[in-house]
Amino acid sequence: MTRPGDTADHLLDPLPERTPGRLPEPLLVDASGRVPRADARRNAERLVSAARVAVAEVGVSVSAHEIARRAGVGVGTFYRRVPSLEALLRTVLDEVLDEILTVGERALEDPDPWNGLSTFATAYVGLRTESCGISEAMGGACGDALAPRLTGLRDLVRRLVERAQEAGVVRADVPWQDVPFLLAAASTSARTLDIRASDRQWERNLSVVLDGLRARQTEPMTGQLPVPSPGPLPGRAPEVDGPTETAGTAGPAPQG
Repeated sequence: MTRPGDTADHLLDPLPERTPGRLPEPLLVDASGRVPRADARRNAERLVSAARVAVAEVGVSVSAHEIARRAGVGVGTFYRRVPSLEALLRTVLDEVLDEILTVGERALEDPDPWNGLSTFATAYVGLRTESCGISEAMGGACGDALAPRLTGLRDLVRRLVERAQEAGVVRADVPWQDVPFLLAAASTSARTLDIRASDRQWERNLSVVLDGLRARQTEPMTGQLPVPSPGPLPGRAPEVDGPTETAGTAGPAPQG
C-alpha cells in the first residue's frame, strides 16, 4: 500500500507555478469577455495559488485582503482579475475536490480492493486534516455550491467499500454510510486533553480505523472438543454432596 500521506502530500501541493492551460475557466476572461493579457493572467494564476494555500490554512472564511496579500498584489488587482471572492474560492475548492475524485477513480481500478480503499482513505483523511477549508466544505460549510462533487465523493466511497466487502476484505456488518464518518474522525486537532498530537497523528488514527474495518479471516479450530471426564481425576478422591454408606463399613449386626 502507498505509505500513508504520500498521495495526500501531492494533493496539498500549493501549485506555486501554474501553466496558463491550468488556469480555471471562470478566470480565463475578464468582465468584458476578453482574454486577459499575459501580465493579468500571471496575476490571476498567483491569486489562485495563494487562495489555495489560504483556504488550507485559514478556511473558507478567508478574506480577499488576505489572499491578495499572499499573492503580492493589491485588493484592486484582486477584483480586476477575479469576478468575486466567492468565485475564486469556488474555483479552488472545485479544483482540489476534483483531484481527490481522480484519486478515488484510480483506486477503483486497483486490482486489490483493499489497497484501493486504503489508498483513497489515506489521501482523503490527509486532505481533510491538512486543509481546513476542504474539511469545512465537506462538512457543508459551502451550502449547495459543491453538491455535485460531494455527491461524487459519496458515490466513490460507496463503490470502494462495497467492492472491498464483495471481495471479503472489509467487514460485511459495516454499511458504507459509516465509513465517511470514520474517516472524518481520523482527522485530528493539534491538541486534546492537554496532549499534543504528533506531526502526522492522523496517520496513526487512520491505521486504527482501517484495522477495525478489515475483515478477519480466522482458521477453524482443529482437534477434538474437550469433554467431561468419565471418572475422578487421577490421585483425587471423588467428591460427594453428603454422607454416604460404603460397603463393608457397617457395624456388627445386633444380637437376637
